[in-house]
Amino acid sequence: MRITAYAERLLQDARELDWPVSTMEQQRNWIGRSEGAEIDFPIKGRMESLRVFTTRADTLFGATYMVLAPEHPLVEALTVPELRQTVGDYRTQAARKSELERGIEKDKTGVFIGAYAVNPATGKEIPIWIADYVLMGYGTGAIMAVPGHDERDAEFAKKFNLPIIQVVDGGPDAPEIFIDDGVGMNSSSGEISLDGLPTAEAKKVTAAWLQQKRLGRATVQFKLRDWLFSRQRYWGEPIPIVHLEDGTMTALPESELPLLLPDLKKFQPSGTTESPLALATDWVNITDGKTGLKGRRETNTMPQWAGSCWYYLRFIDPANPDVFCSAEKERYWMPIDLYVGGSEHAVLHLMYARFWHKVLFDLGYVSTKEPFTRLRHQGIILGEDSRKMSKSRGNVVNPDDVIGQYGADAMRLFEMFMGPLEEMKPWNTRGVEGVFRFLSRVWRLFVDEAGKLNPSIVDKAPTPDFERLFHQTVKKVGEDIEGLRFNTAISQLMIFMNEAMKLEELPRRELEQFVLLLSPLAPHLGEELWELLGHKTSLAYDAWPSFDSAKTVEDMVEVVLQVNGKVRGKLLIPQGTDDKELERLAHEESNIQRHVAGKKVLRTILVKNKLVNVVVGS
Repeated sequence: MRITAYAERLLQDARELDWPVSTMEQQRNWIGRSEGAEIDFPIKGRMESLRVFTTRADTLFGATYMVLAPEHPLVEALTVPELRQTVGDYRTQAARKSELERGIEKDKTGVFIGAYAVNPATGKEIPIWIADYVLMGYGTGAIMAVPGHDERDAEFAKKFNLPIIQVVDGGPDAPEIFIDDGVGMNSSSGEISLDGLPTAEAKKVTAAWLQQKRLGRATVQFKLRDWLFSRQRYWGEPIPIVHLEDGTMTALPESELPLLLPDLKKFQPSGTTESPLALATDWVNITDGKTGLKGRRETNTMPQWAGSCWYYLRFIDPANPDVFCSAEKERYWMPIDLYVGGSEHAVLHLMYARFWHKVLFDLGYVSTKEPFTRLRHQGIILGEDSRKMSKSRGNVVNPDDVIGQYGADAMRLFEMFMGPLEEMKPWNTRGVEGVFRFLSRVWRLFVDEAGKLNPSIVDKAPTPDFERLFHQTVKKVGEDIEGLRFNTAISQLMIFMNEAMKLEELPRRELEQFVLLLSPLAPHLGEELWELLGHKTSLAYDAWPSFDSAKTVEDMVEVVLQVNGKVRGKLLIPQGTDDKELERLAHEESNIQRHVAGKKVLRTILVKNKLVNVVVGS
């Protein structure tokens, strides 16, 4: 799968996503975009040249040797006869190491292969080595070594007594091996001079000179590699390709899709490089309906990502027998507003799902270029010993046991109450008791000892203080759920409950709205209370509570409204409301408007936080 063709788009489009910074950084590192230049180094005595990729073309004058990856295809051809045994032994040793081991080893190893390249800037011959710290999978598998400005090159040069030349001036306080931007030095020849140029400008000048001399060009490289999309195993989606006896391949017609795996009684290895599917000869060997040629089905299968990269699209229209989802439903539901998943999937699922979606977008099957607008990672829940829960450690908690003792709502509520969603949190079963007591208090507030609705719940307006708390609770719970701050939403509900328990008469409207606020967090209890309150349908069909912003302010004051000195009304407003806003509110009050109608307003007298007197004439 040619994911490398999408590397730039994966980087650019990520800027529009509301995803964790750490996740986007992991994807950027996985893609590994590097701006630099390709440079061709002529090989002494041969027609070939060695191409390298470097992000620091400005240091070309400091390249004193070259290093090839042991797997580089030119190693064998360039190695002189007397060193072939030594070079061969080193390549064998390197092949036994993983790329990770080769990348982190502090002790640099390598061997000289007896050949020389020519530095195109200086015209000097420089020796060619192989070393396992250079990887074939990055760049071109060859580097120009600049030990004056690269720490790994410097370690290698010091070990093997190779020249170290400084070509970038970092100032008087610069370290011995200066790796940052600076000013060019010791970088001048008859054709090009970088002396005195800042690094950014020196890069441009070097790239232009290389282009002019046909020795290289400015380019962009990616660490990302194309996606190997096959597995040698039985499970996984079979690939609908047939290899015909004349050496050609053909795709199955749509009428024969989906291609299903055969039923196998045994899943033993095939004994060859093919997957276990090769043993299902009745399934593998077929005759092509179009040409009449004999053929063999592809025995590799697709990786599991073939499904997990786009499962969300099938969820939109799961019963559709013709397409994965209808265009109309896809346009309605996509893109996904919120994706919650573990950070361990930051690259190997989430980025590849983005790529897959972009392919479908280019083919016209989906209407959005990105699948997931907003992403959040849930934190890990640790065992009671503060270590990651694991069967091998014996520190797992069976949720069925907790639910059996406290109920599903208490289990659910405690998980959300433990702390911020994204943080790692230790489990403590005793903590479930706290939220269980809260839910029990909620039940007792609504239900009397006979199991009927509490008679203290009456159709009555709340006190100003309780009304303010209600509006504050609606505002905070709504905003916290939207922001996935479930723990603080629950805290606010607990505050509301504490105040409600103090009341002799409970305002029905505010308590019904409280049940709606509680329901996403404790859905079973919410539905029970909703039915007890006399509702015949699920609370899911009711509107989410709304709040009045003016009534969420802590310090409210009552302002007297007068017309020509006579009291005509009152206003409950936030303390400190400025004069212009207070005057506007007073003139919009219905009683004031009625007594002012048809009369000329002479002036308005305001006493901050206390009084508004509208003076009118006849």
